[in-house]
Amino acid sequence: MKYISTRGTDTKEVFSAYAIKTGLASDKGLYMPNTIPTLTLQDIEKLIDSSYPERAASVLARYLDDYTYEELLEDAREAYSKEKFSDFPAKLTDMKDGTYMLELWHGPTSAFKDMALQIMPRLFVRALRKCGEERTALILVATSGDTGKAALEGYRDVEGTKVKVFYPIDGVSRVQKLQMQTQCGSNVSVSGIEGNFDDAQSGVKEIFADEGFAKYLDEQGVFLSSANSINWGRLAPQIAYYVSAYCDMVKCGAIKLGESIDVSVPTGNFGNIFACYLAKLMGLPIGKLICASNKNDVLTEFLSTGVYNKNRIFHTTMSPSMDILISSNLERLLYVTLGQEKTAVYMDMLATEGKYVLSGEDLEKITKDFVGYSSDEERTAATIKAVYENKNCLIDPHTAVAFYATKRYIEDNKAERRILTVSTASAYKFAADVYTSLTGTHPMDELEALSMLETLTSEPIPAPLRDLGKRKIIHTSVISKTDMKDAVSKFAKE
Repeated sequence: MKYISTRGTDTKEVFSAYAIKTGLASDKGLYMPNTIPTLTLQDIEKLIDSSYPERAASVLARYLDDYTYEELLEDAREAYSKEKFSDFPAKLTDMKDGTYMLELWHGPTSAFKDMALQIMPRLFVRALRKCGEERTALILVATSGDTGKAALEGYRDVEGTKVKVFYPIDGVSRVQKLQMQTQCGSNVSVSGIEGNFDDAQSGVKEIFADEGFAKYLDEQGVFLSSANSINWGRLAPQIAYYVSAYCDMVKCGAIKLGESIDVSVPTGNFGNIFACYLAKLMGLPIGKLICASNKNDVLTEFLSTGVYNKNRIFHTTMSPSMDILISSNLERLLYVTLGQEKTAVYMDMLATEGKYVLSGEDLEKITKDFVGYSSDEERTAATIKAVYENKNCLIDPHTAVAFYATKRYIEDNKAERRILTVSTASAYKFAADVYTSLTGTHPMDELEALSMLETLTSEPIPAPLRDLGKRKIIHTSVISKTDMKDAVSKFAKE
């Protein structure tokens, strides 16, 4: 299987190892496989009694055919070990109302990003070897909160790599910030930037696109790569947990093999929900993909009207990982549904005008599979409280946005299929907002909120977050968004 750019200017076809090593194509497009592999009902049936690493390796082997199955299974077993994930990595919970919750936050940073970023460094190191790469890989990351910590933890002290993370200084929770600021490792660096996530993401993309800077780094024996979901090595592992969830729904009797489910995904950069869409294209029986957004509802508007317009008010919410106006992986959806030529045109319009408008025919192709809902802060808080009081289940604000979308979808469509709602983070990563949602009282200190929430609910604080305030702060850098390249240059020399 070969990989090609979503935009078509770069016509070179590459193997998956090269796509994973490089991250972005030379024309700024995202790598996609030139064919989508199949997953039959017989294939799914064989995976029902398999372990999660076996399921993950089976899915990845269909996309990364320049890796052996044995290599992928070894990497999956190391990534999803009991030491890293205290429970089954992709835990299915019956909500007792015809819906199910997929919990993806039982890894070392208490967020779903661990599901990809525990295995990605292993895939990446193998990619370097397969490509004969001898330079140091500088992994450049823009984060809205969870990706940064997961990348830092996943790549910490990995030979042949350095990791530089940029995060919006006022756009993440205090817990998320402390997780990054206290990260140890000989090859990691973290900087807050004065701006929002889109500023950080745009800055990273500009650095990747600077050919002169790439040449300068090459002279230092360094090249750039990414750990965001724009990198295929980050996105591909996410397909596996949708296949795994379906297997578990069959195994527990929630559905019969071949029956279709709908899936509700809290969505920011569009990588998580696009992985679900790829699972559907492979043959996993999925009906509608419910795209759940917070008050930054650019995707909801897009799926309703065909207008993608980033020229709007940016809202800072209690679900910061979704505070995004430029959803990078939407480009991959455009490519799959509309083709390279139209994708390149739309992406050029977004870069120059800040918006693009789909034709009615193009929008119809997308809404055949997708529907969008958004939740404001009041509805998100009410959903946190309702799910806890009615289901005795503690959820974070991102998951609450998805549950609200699930509720709206059921009301609007009288849905008969089983619905899977994706839970992307521990409630304790946003303990202050969750506590406020449950009690109406806002804690004076965000770290104290962890123990207050534990006392209130008797749900234990996850080990990765316990005693976070006692850890030594290592990374204190705060820079202007215009100084990002200088920060990368300085780190590359260290």
